Amino acid sequence: MNILITGNMGYVGPCVVEKLRTSYPNATLVGLDTGYFANCLAIAEILPECRLDQQYFGDVRKIPERLLDDVEAIVHLAGISNDSMGNTFEEITLDINYKASIDLARKAKEKGVRSFVFASSCSIYGSADDSPRNERSQLNPLTAYAKSKVYAERDLESMANKNFTVTSLRFSTACGMSERLRLDLVLNDFVTSAVIFKKITILSDGTPWRPLINIKDMARAIDWAIGRDAGNGGPFVAVNIGSDTCNYQVRDLAHAVSEVIPGVEISINKDAQPDKRSYKVDFNLFKRLAPAYQPQTDLLSTIKELKIGLDAMRFSDEDFRNSRLMRLKVLTYLRSKGLLTEKLEWNHSYRVA
Repeated sequence: MNILITGNMGYVGPCVVEKLRTSYPNATLVGLDTGYFANCLAIAEILPECRLDQQYFGDVRKIPERLLDDVEAIVHLAGISNDSMGNTFEEITLDINYKASIDLARKAKEKGVRSFVFASSCSIYGSADDSPRNERSQLNPLTAYAKSKVYAERDLESMANKNFTVTSLRFSTACGMSERLRLDLVLNDFVTSAVIFKKITILSDGTPWRPLINIKDMARAIDWAIGRDAGNGGPFVAVNIGSDTCNYQVRDLAHAVSEVIPGVEISINKDAQPDKRSYKVDFNLFKRLAPAYQPQTDLLSTIKELKIGLDAMRFSDEDFRNSRLMRLKVLTYLRSKGLLTEKLEWNHSYRVA
């Protein structure tokens, strides 16, 4: 079996590759990544890409069709991966997350790829009341990132058939330790703040709802989606990925961190304007379709995992929000050095002075 993983050198990718190497020991695993965050390593004992059979560096907007020869499944993780980057690079976000995703799927279908797994997001629900959102709920994307996922899902659905199954995984907010750690995620930020400052500052009033999922459980869902056939959910299925027990208000996350890391002060901005990005999510469809692939890592275990990882790194950067562990900061730095063009393509004419 040949599996192509795009965006494998990001935050989630190393965990996905490790899981697939275990689940498909005889498969040929191939990575494709543009390499923006290749050097953002945290606690990697080996280069994560050593678990692959082949690693290609390239832009998903210009994917060589030969990479799709004999591929049976594609795990499409590549994309501009959060709201802050999406807001800064709005047009590019649509080009990469939406247009390039559809172009890849179209080429994959023509090449006879059987399974296309698309990394979507629960953020497409945007602003909602307190009732949990299910897959039939109205979508209310508030950001360029969320809109790009909505557009991609719409077009992918029209392409799916019994020979080309498309599984759109609407992931909860990611968290947990990675060999390419990100700290621009709510729980990861809170744990880092607790470790560095013994204080967590919540910029909102703490009431917005977020569903969370550990990246190891994201990898489990991807493992399920690769093997899913059209009889289990249909040729196309969009499914919320997470657990009903992991819908949290932001203030709950801060208090959970303080349970694991004693002596942490929590500051809440009670006068803040309401954060429109607030939604609870219903995961019953995922439980029905994939009972053997349900999330296994709870909130407190994830917090402990992050603290252990940061301690192992001897992490002490008080300016971590401006560090290479913040994805927007990495792209901004590469742009400032002239290494990336305004379209976030590598500037091959760049020369070291």
